[in-house]
Amino acid sequence: MYVVIDVETTGLEPSDRICSAGIIAGETTHYELVHPGKKIPPQASAIHHITNEMVQEAPSFGQSAIYDTIASLNIPENILISHNAPFELSMLQKEGIAWQGSVIDTLKCAQSLMDDLEGYALQFLRYELRLYRSEEEFFKRFECALMPHHALSDALHTRMVLDYLLELADEERLIEISRSHVLLTRLPFGKYAKRRIEEISLKDPGYLKWMVESLMDMDEDLRYSIDYYLRGK
Repeated sequence: MYVVIDVETTGLEPSDRICSAGIIAGETTHYELVHPGKKIPPQASAIHHITNEMVQEAPSFGQSAIYDTIASLNIPENILISHNAPFELSMLQKEGIAWQGSVIDTLKCAQSLMDDLEGYALQFLRYELRLYRSEEEFFKRFECALMPHHALSDALHTRMVLDYLLELADEERLIEISRSHVLLTRLPFGKYAKRRIEEISLKDPGYLKWMVESLMDMDEDLRYSIDYYLRGK
């Protein structure tokens, strides 16, 4: 069974924690606010609109129903689906959940199978892939309101991206892509944002070398891709 998971957090640092989670397991959905054990900064609230007052009386993640739900679904036969799975997996790991089954990362799969797009964020794909044409009916099926950066709403869009990807590759191929390095073709940020990495490696290899040496928290697929094109020069 596919288990689609999306979490909202207090931030992106190692000390940050989950403040809400949304799950789709088969035809069943689960959503819950949880107390993260620390204050939610305004920068995070500005994205997901969860405030400290909203989670004040919420249970901690370990004491929540959503924890019990994920724990019951965490069996080798189930496949976790997430848009940027390493992030979701790392946040669950902080809460004592190590996923046992296979993983499909819809972000990585989209980057691999549709390598000429200008972006891969979930909301970008919503419009690029024209998911909005069928999302109203899809969301109604799960009795969920459409709210970007709401964990359950984002989980539903992730499931729609998965359905699109399954038309391009089978399940086993998506799992294989998700556990392998993806060769990215375009630089996602910086002064050469959206330009082809191969082109930059020929015109300004020093810039790419500077990125590799200076950005210690660089995405592993981006680092792999830059190294690949620099080696080819």
